[in-house]
Amino acid sequence: MSNARPGTAGATRVCPHCKTTILESAAVCPSCKHHVRFEAADKNALDKSSALRVEGQIRHPPDGEPWEYSVVLTIRNDRGEEIARQVVGVGALRANEQRTFTLDVEMFAPKGAKVPPGSRH
Repeated sequence: MSNARPGTAGATRVCPHCKTTILESAAVCPSCKHHVRFEAADKNALDKSSALRVEGQIRHPPDGEPWEYSVVLTIRNDRGEEIARQVVGVGALRANEQRTFTLDVEMFAPKGAKVPPGSRH
């Protein structure tokens, strides 16, 4: 959970379905895709866009021992300090198996949210 007060940009809550920490302003949980607030559309978000999208594939060669993988997500602030680090998935690839990994960072400005004092715009 964040230190942001309820009603401010960045305030969080827990999804009642999957228990993931999500933004308080979210109408749909980005993890489990369940609705967490009844709204015709996500009218709390002004301009929702994908600020960053990276996708890549890993294919194991047709022969050889299995490969193991860990997907680790790290978020750093503007000073390079680590503010979050999480293992989001692990697994193994066997001969001729393939995995596709996608990172998508969505940005939006929630209507009516107060910007916390001292935050950067």
